[in-house]
Amino acid sequence: MWIVAIGWMYVVTLMAATEPTVVGGIMTFFGYGVLPFSIVFYLAGSRRRRARAAQAASRTADGTPVVPVAGHVAGADGGAAGDARDGGR
Repeated sequence: MWIVAIGWMYVVTLMAATEPTVVGGIMTFFGYGVLPFSIVFYLAGSRRRRARAAQAASRTADGTPVVPVAGHVAGADGGAAGDARDGGR
C-alpha cells in the first residue's frame, strides 16, 4: 500500500505544481492528496487500533496481563466474587 501512496502523492504534487496560482496548488495538494489519504489510512488502521484497545483492556493497571480463574469473576474491589457453585462466599 505504501508504493501506491507514494505514487499517488507524486502525481498530486505534479498536479499541484501545474496549477496557475499558489492557492490553487495548495488546494489541489490537500484536496486530492492529504485529505483522501488521511481518511484511507484512518480506515485502514481501525483493525489495528481495535486490537490494541482490546489488548490494553486485558491488562491491569501495573501492566500485567489478566488471567481469568475458572468459576470466578473479579469483583470491583479486585477480589474474586463467588458464584452459585460455592455459595456466594
